[in-house]
Amino acid sequence: MEVSALTVSQLSNYIKQIFEAEEMLYNVRVLGEISGLSKVRGVAYFTLKDDNAMLSCVCFDAINFNYNNGDSVIVTGNLRYYVKGGKLNFNVSKIEKYGVGELYQKFLELKQKLEQKGYFSPAIKKEIPKTIKRVGVVSSKEGAVIQDIINVGHRRNPYVDIVLYPVKVQGVNAEYEIAKAINYLDNYNVDVIIVARGGGAFEDLQPFNTEQVADAVFNCSKFVVSAVGHETDFTICDFCSDLRAPTPSAAAELIFDNHKDLVIKFKELLLRLSQCVKNIYLDKHENFIDTYKIFYKEYKNFNNKKLEIFKNLIQKFTTSCKVYIDKKLHNFELLASKLNKLNPNEILRLGYATVNKNGNHILSVKNVEVNDNLQITLVDGLLNVIVKDKIGE
Repeated sequence: MEVSALTVSQLSNYIKQIFEAEEMLYNVRVLGEISGLSKVRGVAYFTLKDDNAMLSCVCFDAINFNYNNGDSVIVTGNLRYYVKGGKLNFNVSKIEKYGVGELYQKFLELKQKLEQKGYFSPAIKKEIPKTIKRVGVVSSKEGAVIQDIINVGHRRNPYVDIVLYPVKVQGVNAEYEIAKAINYLDNYNVDVIIVARGGGAFEDLQPFNTEQVADAVFNCSKFVVSAVGHETDFTICDFCSDLRAPTPSAAAELIFDNHKDLVIKFKELLLRLSQCVKNIYLDKHENFIDTYKIFYKEYKNFNNKKLEIFKNLIQKFTTSCKVYIDKKLHNFELLASKLNKLNPNEILRLGYATVNKNGNHILSVKNVEVNDNLQITLVDGLLNVIVKDKIGE
């Protein structure tokens, strides 16, 4: 049995004819707010929206298009239904600025409020940790964002852990999930927190333009990187964070140290350590303790599972240091013993005494006359005597 049906082309062309025949749809003036603006080869594509609806617009003559997301405008043009793409567009022939959009106005008001409270002050920005072993990510578990961070992170340093706290990044109550995630990771064992989502229209980024997220970032004790939207997008989260990255991938490039660079640095330290050990055996021990401290610090911070092979070297170096110190200590004790034997007090303990006259040390009876006053020093005191007689010259 045959079924009567229209083809897709037949139906699409019929819809197109309806729009073209309707005179009310020519030179229509529409008021709305610009969102999702992009320009390609002199053509501007954007969405015109209000609180309840959205309309796709295209302006083919956009060389002098000086409007931005959030601008409230009145556009004049015609509705066109494109059969091949099955899409309805509003072709803009004229555009006039009406005022600042309500959503963008709220963004500016909150920005000014938080700036006055000191949320954006450079003085409170934290320094990026020198050693990063675990990175927390606040983002959607679906989509390309988390995968981009993982790919870049593993390429640059596969030994850094990545912990994802999955959240909604747009929609109702998304801001509360994002704030909760930041607070959770602040008390978790991570060194850095990346707050990320892909690009989107201005209204899609609204959860990141809320006071809830601003408070969470501002009060976070961990280093926070904001990677929200495209390079041209700016959010309240960006201003509050310690570091703003233009994209999630760029955030990973900034946070994850290049493992190859770390390997080169470690090898350089290893050569310094080797030379240091040689200097010890050559009795050139200048600064070897400082060199060891630097190497040991880098060794502890260098997160590489293959470093187990260097444990024996560390043990040998530690043993060498102990042998060197024991040797020097023994030599010191020998010198101290020799020095002690020359100590005048030790000589006096053996029963000897020293004789002085008028502060001068007397070594011979030739330097003494009868009736001279002499001072005789013994181990436990001093004697003042008068010479009554002298024997020998």
